[in-house]
Amino acid sequence: MTDQDRKEEFMSEEEKKDVLAKYDKESSFRQYPGKWAWVITFIAVSLTVFHIWRAFPQTGGPLVSIMQGAVHLGTAMGLIFLLYPLHRGGMHKKGVPWYDVILAFLAMGSCYYILFRYDWITGAARIVGFSTMDIIVATIAIVLLLEATRRAVGLPIVIISALAILYGLYGTNIPYFGHGGFDWSGLSRRLFYSSDAIFGTPIQISSTYIYLFLFFGVMLTKTGVGQYFNDLAFGLTGRFTGGTAKAAVAASAMQGTVTGSSVANTVASGSFTIPMMKRAKFRPEFAAAAEASASTGGQIMPPIMGAAAFIMAEYVSTVSYSDIIVIAIIPAVLYFSGVFMGTHFEAKRYGIHGLSKEELPSRKGLLKGSYLLLPLVIIVTMLVNGFTPTYAALTGIGAALLVSYVRKENRMRPRDILDALEQGAKVALPVIAACASAGIIVGTVVFTGLGGRIAGGLIAIAGENLFLLLFFTMIACILLGMGLPTTANYVVTASMAAPALINFGVPEVAAHFFVFYFGIVADITPPVCLAAYAGAGIAKANPMRAGVNAFKLAIAGFIIPYVFVYNPQLLLVDATFWNVVLLLITSLLGMAAVSAVMMGYFFNTFKIYERLLLLAAGIMLIYPGNMLIEGSGFVLLVLIALVQTLRKRKSSK
Repeated sequence: MTDQDRKEEFMSEEEKKDVLAKYDKESSFRQYPGKWAWVITFIAVSLTVFHIWRAFPQTGGPLVSIMQGAVHLGTAMGLIFLLYPLHRGGMHKKGVPWYDVILAFLAMGSCYYILFRYDWITGAARIVGFSTMDIIVATIAIVLLLEATRRAVGLPIVIISALAILYGLYGTNIPYFGHGGFDWSGLSRRLFYSSDAIFGTPIQISSTYIYLFLFFGVMLTKTGVGQYFNDLAFGLTGRFTGGTAKAAVAASAMQGTVTGSSVANTVASGSFTIPMMKRAKFRPEFAAAAEASASTGGQIMPPIMGAAAFIMAEYVSTVSYSDIIVIAIIPAVLYFSGVFMGTHFEAKRYGIHGLSKEELPSRKGLLKGSYLLLPLVIIVTMLVNGFTPTYAALTGIGAALLVSYVRKENRMRPRDILDALEQGAKVALPVIAACASAGIIVGTVVFTGLGGRIAGGLIAIAGENLFLLLFFTMIACILLGMGLPTTANYVVTASMAAPALINFGVPEVAAHFFVFYFGIVADITPPVCLAAYAGAGIAKANPMRAGVNAFKLAIAGFIIPYVFVYNPQLLLVDATFWNVVLLLITSLLGMAAVSAVMMGYFFNTFKIYERLLLLAAGIMLIYPGNMLIEGSGFVLLVLIALVQTLRKRKSSK
């Protein structure tokens, strides 16, 4: 293959944008805003500078939560109306329509209204009542928020938010789920002028921690860390069996923890890794699936874990954010081990070897570039040592800027810094909209007492059976995850489903990790598996086949949550060192068995009875806390391995 052929094999930037716009609502920006481009740049840069400025302790720290949230949300909504067209067809039209300009400034004004009326809203209004103007402004803000969310995130979360509002207004006579009732005046002021709904915990975390870490991810991309992740992954794994697929998994795991978006990570990494996997003779649908499953799993990989982990730290009363990134390590290792095993068995089945030494990055080059990891090392060190996420993010951003000056090709000039500040705002817009709309849902659940009724209803339906309760919760999380971004999905399920698990006796951290995991794997669960669809778009493969293959590769993600609910020691709850080691070994062996069954190859292709027995062995090894069952599973696994090895030797003679 000539160099020209290889260049044509990889995607151009325009092709990447087209795939993102098709499968990722969050990337459907206007391509030609015309004379409004400088206004968009000014507002976006100002928003990022505002967050950096308010994060410094010398500036007094964040504003009062609802005031900081008003600036955060109002400016973001204004940018959404300037950047996102009314429908996808408007992406390539020039300029910004007059009505979107009006909506943009109306959205900003309705939120900024809180800043000017803060003393009234938090004082006299709560005694003498809110004015008609207050209710009008709240109504405008809520309507515009739903429209901004539709444009930047998608319709499903808007439908759920609208249903929550309708339930708040008209849900008084619903059997079992009825409540005292609200009129629009009472409901709108609770949603907009309190710290329990739109400006509740999700927006508070978004306006402090999440925004800064998203900007940190942009800074890493600008300094060449993304490319270094790819090179490092290929250097570490490329020479082994199926090396291109294993390298894709490793690279996406590293990048996914920073980007926090399954689809965006699939396109960013996959535009490079998927063509390489296809060239190595992996099936197109498998190449798409490997990238999608790894990119999706990036959100469970410490230290950043997308945006939802920051909110989890606020919802789980027993742990801090630094605790969460430690707790998440073992489940993440198990998940990616499962994906690695799947790629290995696929490569063995089709005789796909690793890359030659000439095709791999040089060790010398990798060592020279290792300084690029310094910002991530600094952030992890600071978080583990008890520094606040805000301070860690600021330090990481500064470190990323400094390391860019080590090499001339990565050096950030003033224009590059300005572009990074603008991109920081653009990346955050869908997250901000999702957090605010999720706040509507959570606020309504809290105001009406719906959360307690749902938790009680789930327990009643499950009939005091924990497995059934977990299964119903899993289905709910996956269905929500097919329409909601990870952050919004976690916020909703943490408010409605997690309490049911906690009430049943599941440890709080295990309950929250359970709903967190299943909200994430929805991106690779057929029939609506957007990450797999995006990978299929790059691989030119059948989208549904790619989705099925991604599900098979990521089967560990569907098993691990059950393991850590039944055995919370996997999450370091009441754990001892040797207990965790034994649990990790048996779980890895179980994952290997189940992964082999899914991929159709272990030491040889399967006979039907071998496949069934190995599946049983995998389940037995994963079964928590029973040495007899786990030991039986291990014996069965060894027997199947011996039978297949002997048959393979016999057939090769």
